[in-house]
Amino acid sequence: MKIFSSAQIREWDAYSIAHEPVTSIDLMERAATACCNWISSNIDVDKYLILCGTGNNGGDGLAIARMLLQSGKQVTVYILEGKHRSQDFSINLELLQQQPTSIKFLTDGELPAITKTDIVIDALFGTGLTRQLEGYPALLVYHINRSNPTVISIDMPSGLLADNHTPTGGIIEAVHTLTFQTPKLAFMMTENGNYTGQVHVLDIGLHPAYYDATPTLFYTTGINETAALYKPRNQSAHKYNFGHALLYAGSKNMMGAAILCAKACLRSGAGLITVHTDPGTQPVMQTAFPEAITSNENDFSNLSKKKAAIGIGPGIEPSTSNKELVARLCSEWNGPLVIDATALQLLTGNQPLLSQRTDHPAILTPHAGEFDALFGSSSNDFDRLTKAMTNAKDLNCFIVLKGPHTMIACPDGNVYFNTTGNAGMATAGSGDVLTGLLTGLLAQGYSEKDACILGVYLHGLAGDIAADKRTQESMIASDIIESIGEGFKQIRNFKN
Repeated sequence: MKIFSSAQIREWDAYSIAHEPVTSIDLMERAATACCNWISSNIDVDKYLILCGTGNNGGDGLAIARMLLQSGKQVTVYILEGKHRSQDFSINLELLQQQPTSIKFLTDGELPAITKTDIVIDALFGTGLTRQLEGYPALLVYHINRSNPTVISIDMPSGLLADNHTPTGGIIEAVHTLTFQTPKLAFMMTENGNYTGQVHVLDIGLHPAYYDATPTLFYTTGINETAALYKPRNQSAHKYNFGHALLYAGSKNMMGAAILCAKACLRSGAGLITVHTDPGTQPVMQTAFPEAITSNENDFSNLSKKKAAIGIGPGIEPSTSNKELVARLCSEWNGPLVIDATALQLLTGNQPLLSQRTDHPAILTPHAGEFDALFGSSSNDFDRLTKAMTNAKDLNCFIVLKGPHTMIACPDGNVYFNTTGNAGMATAGSGDVLTGLLTGLLAQGYSEKDACILGVYLHGLAGDIAADKRTQESMIASDIIESIGEGFKQIRNFKN
């Protein structure tokens, strides 16, 4: 799904009004109806507090108030007066005033009574903000957060900027955000997770021609996108049709990382796998995972023959020889390559070598700390996003920045945000599983871009399946591996 900026969303509204045609007030009615339908299906209470600004977001809130009243709910509306009232806000205010409800206009410094048991609908500012809240509006937001009610934000948590970093403070802390048509870029940033809560994208029928014709650099990936990439097996194939992967993984005290990575690689569908690790550690791998071939062959030219893809990093030692190996892989290995964990640390200083890989751009899989060590510290997630986009393009590589919405920055400038996964995956070895998955998909012939999109989605999907079985608290990385098959099944069934 495309992610549009707040300006593009306004253009989409205008395009729909001009080409459907539909009036602006009718679009607002659609948005309010979609919100009320969600609320009635998910929130079982009879009383609501609705806080409205005087722009179109406030107009949405007034329309929601009217519809909730008509469905038999009790509603109290607080209006934060602004310098201007939008036309649609004024129309909806007049309609609401014809209903038996309490409407209160907040004057400067006045704070409404809110308790922890209240359901508050936030329709103060939406996507219209261009700067951080200050003064009385910020005080009002702080009061709402301090009161700790259940907040449902309409389109955006008030105070949060849609397309740029928002300094902390003066942002509504929503439990649910009901947004319209497409996600907002701010929702993809880890730093905003405490404000957005659970995001629900509601279809309000904006004209599809605008969506199809309008370019963007930002996308989310879901089951539709990944099922389109998935390649079912030819039933007459044999193991050599699915590639032989080579993993440089593990060391004396880190063989667990190698085992997790290797298991995930074969679970991804790779036909064969060789794990290169330190002398004396092969019995550990052969005992824990007999399906893997092991090697401590140091002749890279010989070991890499007939290999379809290479992954390096999980559990290896940060040694001089391994640093030389990482550099050699970047400059001499022409096939698909995944660089993770310790190998990312060892890549430092040799990043320009990545740009030489014209046929098969490398895939880097850092978490935020590893990313900052490679590309410089970042003051916020939007800064990190910009750096990822710049370096992916300049170095001709794919950067898979792991997080709640794992980001894939591509050499062509596009960025994809994943929609699967959960907090239970914040556990030792989860990243090793992803490296194995990606390497295995590459070995089967998936392109770097397709492997990233499918692999990251499948990794998160397997994590979601595991969490349902085990709970997030008790999940371990092995549970993710054991759920990869069920993940494939869901993708395959959707494709069919």
